[in-house]
Amino acid sequence: MPDKKDIIILAIESSCDDTGAAVIHNGKMRSNIVASQQIHEQYGGVVPELASRAHQQHILPVVDAALKEAQISKNDLTAIAFTQGPGLLGSLMVGASFAKSMALALDIPLIGVNHLDAHVLAHFIDADEVQFPFLCLLVSGGHTQIVKVDSPQHMEILGKTRDDAAGEAFDKTAKMLGLPYPGGPLLDKLAQSGDPHRFKFPDSRVDALDFSFSGLKTAVLYFIRDEKEKNPDFVEQNLNDICASIQHTIVSYLMRKLKKAVTETGINEIAISGGVSANSGLRTAVKLTSQKLGWRVHIPALEYCTDNAAMIAQSAHFQYVNEDFADQSTVPYARLNK
Repeated sequence: MPDKKDIIILAIESSCDDTGAAVIHNGKMRSNIVASQQIHEQYGGVVPELASRAHQQHILPVVDAALKEAQISKNDLTAIAFTQGPGLLGSLMVGASFAKSMALALDIPLIGVNHLDAHVLAHFIDADEVQFPFLCLLVSGGHTQIVKVDSPQHMEILGKTRDDAAGEAFDKTAKMLGLPYPGGPLLDKLAQSGDPHRFKFPDSRVDALDFSFSGLKTAVLYFIRDEKEKNPDFVEQNLNDICASIQHTIVSYLMRKLKKAVTETGINEIAISGGVSANSGLRTAVKLTSQKLGWRVHIPALEYCTDNAAMIAQSAHFQYVNEDFADQSTVPYARLNK
């Protein structure tokens, strides 16, 4: 039986199309279960209404599996955490409603977690070598940010995308090339066999540490259109090189901004997080740059890069210690609220 002083949190993640549940016990991850939704592949992207309905089907068995794997009874829990936002509102509401009901029934605290903060704090899962302050390049399908992290409670966004996110740029250009959804990981795989310098694509020259990826998507669209007019089989004949060139453009752009942030802040403790941190090109670029410039780099395990409940649990643990609780009037939010 757990000690009465133990902190045992069940965390639920439902921000998009993956239903996740995890249990963290005194800062140690005991389980991390994810149920993915395959139905969106036929539509080439996530359909919000279908996502929220699938969450309703998955959430109970996923929570049950997380508790069983952790060998924890629901009566041993000291708090319930959930992703409060940002994300798809319908999906968030499923997780929030379930968490609020369970916390109310068990008469234990409720913790609302910011999804992006959780991505940053995923570096503390089963690890303690990350030193404050550090810079985190957060790159996902919906967000691209450079964050200065002074503590789990104090983060400052130094730069962010002004339009599209890096993950969206990967997925949308992959779709232009005829790759199935989700295209980003497949583009990465094909890029590993291509020439990254074969084709040149522009990046944006926005000010300071901000990003912009809409221009790249337009450039790729027109490039494919013009080349296919000359040769209808151009994409098929040059697919690996096109993928490698697109990936090289995005990764080089991200690294240029990250280097600028290091220069401006003097911080060389570097982390990357979010779904795009699973990209092999970005992971390699960060490692090579760290060797050249003397950065201390932290890259999460692949299972903690994409959306998962373990990162929600880790963030919730810090909030529990800080007595940062929510109440039953807490509601999800679709957009970033800070």
